[in-house]
Amino acid sequence: MLTVEKIGGTSMSALEQVIQNIILFERSGEQLYNRIFVVSAFSGVTDLLLENKKTGAPGVYHRIAKQQDFHRPLKELIVKLKTINKRYVDLGLDLAVADRFIENHVKEAQTYLENLANILASGYVSREGILQAAREILASIGESHSAFNFTNILQNMGINTRLVDLSGFGDHRPFTIDQRIRHAFKNIDFEQTICITTGYAKGTEGIMREFDRGYSEVTFSKIAEFLKPQEAIIHKEYHLSTADPALVGIENCIPVGYTNYDIADQLADVGMEAIHPKASKPLEVSGIHLRIKNTFEPSHPGTLITREFICEHKRVEVITGTDKLMMIDVYDPSMVGNVGSDLQIMQTFFDYNVSYTFKSTSANSISIVIWARDFNKKLINKLEEDFEKVTVENVAMVCLLGTNMDQPGLLAKSAYALTEDGINIKSAGFALRKVNIQFLIAPEHFKRAIIALNKAMG
Repeated sequence: MLTVEKIGGTSMSALEQVIQNIILFERSGEQLYNRIFVVSAFSGVTDLLLENKKTGAPGVYHRIAKQQDFHRPLKELIVKLKTINKRYVDLGLDLAVADRFIENHVKEAQTYLENLANILASGYVSREGILQAAREILASIGESHSAFNFTNILQNMGINTRLVDLSGFGDHRPFTIDQRIRHAFKNIDFEQTICITTGYAKGTEGIMREFDRGYSEVTFSKIAEFLKPQEAIIHKEYHLSTADPALVGIENCIPVGYTNYDIADQLADVGMEAIHPKASKPLEVSGIHLRIKNTFEPSHPGTLITREFICEHKRVEVITGTDKLMMIDVYDPSMVGNVGSDLQIMQTFFDYNVSYTFKSTSANSISIVIWARDFNKKLINKLEEDFEKVTVENVAMVCLLGTNMDQPGLLAKSAYALTEDGINIKSAGFALRKVNIQFLIAPEHFKRAIIALNKAMG
């Protein structure tokens, strides 16, 4: 009954609850084992190392990128990580050992970063590769810190626990990520061991080059793909619910229960990630079931995501969306009957590395919705060169998701719910499979739209 489980940063910071609700809950003796836990850094630590994920406030990385002195921020980092260590002394953390570990780890990282900074200053190599390596080194510190502390506490509780540090510090063998995982987990007796594993994994291809801050879920997915567990589990600080409790009220939504990987992808497309889409694919292809659990409600089974699940009854499973989008409407009277206008626009988006979440067309215009954070003035300038008129405006998207919701009147019912609340629909659409009905509205109407749709579908 092997499981591979991931614990997020917010949950990790509540380590006492993690131990009680995940490690020990309804388990004793041999039931404690046969589990691999992939851990994120403690909440806020990766923000200090790289940048704040929400506000963009710079971390240590940006000092290196601007070729500024980064030694003082690293010293301040050690102080902050030691302060975090003190929180867990009552849980059994050996403070002296933990402090010494993080001091040595950051100092070793500092040596690597100094070498990178010197190479960067020489001007002989491209900035991109050097700075990417710096992000990798810095990111690894957070997970090594949390994994070491977690392991130390469990060992001091008398639980046979093994630290599987995939950060590769001190190991210069040119492993790919998959090779490092296979090497790290060989010869472990899982039936007698809990493994605590870093969410960061060092590899020659660089895990952050493609996944950036989503790397811990990719590590989790790769480990599960290799070990073929009975189940993969992600522990979050909330349930995957039928709507956002913060918007509709906790009394007006419930945990989803069951869904499939297609719906998980739809959620990720609007930023409500049950799991990073590139992390879910190996699990889906391998037929590994994924469970999303609430760390703070251990008795609740959570949401089970499988490849095959189709709801027995026709219904909407999730109402979600985002108010952080931008619509780009491209108009040109020569489009009608002209083969290739769409291709030309898409090629421009490809050239500027901008992805989209929604697209609709008419005879002479094509509307494309992107994340506001991906707005690129050069992209707009290029479109304006090639077409008669380009209009840009901020929008929000609200979605109805479900594995089996192809029922007469659903579109009308949902559109009416928005209309009754005085919300104008700018655009709408769905693909043939009808697992996602999308409405584009003004950003200021986003919360009202979620509440109105949730009430109408309840």
